[in-house]
Amino acid sequence: MKCPYCGMHFSDNWIVQEIARVHRTGWFYRTALCPECTQMTIELCPPLRSDIMNQLDQLSVGEQHTTIQRLGQWRQVLPVGSNRGPVPPEVPKAIAADYVEACRVLPTSAKASAALSRRCLQTMLHAHGYKDRDLAKEIQQLLNANVLPQHIQETVDAIRNFGNFSAHPINDKTSLQVIDVDPEEAEWCLEILEALFDHFYVGPEKAKARKAALNKKLAAAGKPPSK
Repeated sequence: MKCPYCGMHFSDNWIVQEIARVHRTGWFYRTALCPECTQMTIELCPPLRSDIMNQLDQLSVGEQHTTIQRLGQWRQVLPVGSNRGPVPPEVPKAIAADYVEACRVLPTSAKASAALSRRCLQTMLHAHGYKDRDLAKEIQQLLNANVLPQHIQETVDAIRNFGNFSAHPINDKTSLQVIDVDPEEAEWCLEILEALFDHFYVGPEKAKARKAALNKKLAAAGKPPSK
């Protein structure tokens, strides 16, 4: 898992605890301690049905915890929000705002986070001239342009499958449409955005700065600037 405080990846070390049983439905929470920053993450599981609770009662404690981990629809309650790296200053403010909000709501609603990520992605694509009737076709335009490094090309291509874009076209009027996605898919959307931030904004600015520094050295040596 990835620590929502410091961002370090470490092996899951969840400890599951039962809170209460109400009408044979069971409430559970789980905690994980990051070995790097020693901060605790807490997730809550909505009540499991009575038939599942009956099955759990027939299992050992270890088997119960494994089953609850697998069946539970866990939601992060502490810390609030998803920890991602700071948005690079080169990213336009409107795009950065959608990204930050998508990070903030991820633990509460993967659907809402993915919707904001899609709008963020579409805004970026429009800003770079990739426009069509819906987002899936705009993504295809970007892929057809062959301007992305291979590792980004493959991940961007995968985003079209999240929420079945072909069945739910995402256009300008429906960019915030809520479509079923898994938390892992919503997290991947954020990672794709970060990769595109680097490609569209951070990389070009770094290249411009390097060229300016080179031209400064060439000028000091009495040489013409680089082309």
